[in-house]
Amino acid sequence: MRIVIVGGGVLGTMHAAEAVRRGHYVAHVERDAEPCGASVRDIGLVRVGGRADGAEELSTALRARELWERIARDVPDVGFRPNGSLTVARTAAELDALAGVAERPDAAERGCKLLGAEEARAFAPALRGAMLGALWCERDAAVEPRAVLPALRAHLAETGRYAWLPGRDVLGLGDMRDVGTASVRDDHGATHEGDAVVLCTGAHLSGMVRELAPDLPVHRARLQLMQTAPLDEPLAAAAHAGRLRMVQRPDGGLTIGGAHAPGEPSPSAAAEAVLGRTLPPVRRRWSSVHARCADPSRIVHRARVGEDAWLVTGSGEHGLTHAPALAEETANHLNL
Repeated sequence: MRIVIVGGGVLGTMHAAEAVRRGHYVAHVERDAEPCGASVRDIGLVRVGGRADGAEELSTALRARELWERIARDVPDVGFRPNGSLTVARTAAELDALAGVAERPDAAERGCKLLGAEEARAFAPALRGAMLGALWCERDAAVEPRAVLPALRAHLAETGRYAWLPGRDVLGLGDMRDVGTASVRDDHGATHEGDAVVLCTGAHLSGMVRELAPDLPVHRARLQLMQTAPLDEPLAAAAHAGRLRMVQRPDGGLTIGGAHAPGEPSPSAAAEAVLGRTLPPVRRRWSSVHARCADPSRIVHRARVGEDAWLVTGSGEHGLTHAPALAEETANHLNL
């Protein structure tokens, strides 16, 4: 079959990879010369241990974690590192909450175990800040957001069944009277035909997407992140503290992100409290805009918007974690 994928972010690229893996031909259309949205602005955390309650979210994260391992074997340049994470408790209330997670019936499935403060420091000596304990999440992992997409595209190109078409803004689906809805028209005047179209447009929810789905139950959410110069020691695992997320890059620098409410420490202050030291100099700051389902119990919005066209969006800030499994689900749903 011929599949047209619109959107070059991680969700679109994983849909392309899954279609090619199943033997299909893919035309992959992206409006920018190179994707520059949330996928490459992500913190790079594949998060399993901290998934919310609910069978769908946890099962999707667990399946995605398996698929990330398979992807890493085929495409080492994605930078997959199965080094787990530590969620630090600095108050008695936080420690009680982490103990509750460690005592859940699905704790082993999540890879979660409660550690005392000294156990946590022995595992990750860089965490010198005051803490009462930490939750070890063995199944958490990290990838390199800016490396994932080009590495996957290069791997797909080697199959001879994948065409990357950047710099083309899709204006709408094809006319059924002409070539059918399993095609899209771009701003270059070209029509890309296939047996199915999958729109993975991320946080770009206006224009064609709004016309096709005027009551789309998805909204945009913004996260703030920053990147530091290299830390002079390994962090050993991703770190969490409240809403803080911290992942060490291969060069030693720290990517730090998270929301904070008024009166709460900023992400940089929270990171310094966890590390017990001043952060290395900040090299850059940026924001990341995600498309998130309005219903928090849903992890993705997947809907038919044409006879043979589907829209897949709304995976939010967890898109990097879930993308491989969501692409697999879409392929199964479309009987690809």
